[in-house]
Amino acid sequence: MVYELSKKLPAPEMYGLSSQMKRVAISVVSNIAEGSGRTTLKDLAHFYQIAFSSIIELLTQLIICNDLGFISDAETILIRKEIEKVSNKINALRQSRINK
Repeated sequence: MVYELSKKLPAPEMYGLSSQMKRVAISVVSNIAEGSGRTTLKDLAHFYQIAFSSIIELLTQLIICNDLGFISDAETILIRKEIEKVSNKINALRQSRINK
């Protein structure tokens, strides 16, 4: 969804907001993957925390896109719901590792 959204941003944002949003989306899954390769629960929880922080960063960038008029309120709500689903899952993973 992030890559599709980035196509809707104005050309001047290709190396700004669009690029940043794609990087942060990749960061979310990359940190989950990297954490999965760690041997301690503390390290794993740390990478889940970074992934969670990245998804919150993405949410902020989505709000900025909406505030600047790059995407509609309807698109913002749709993507925000997906971000909420993913962030809840990441947070649950993180909490499950912290509480062990």
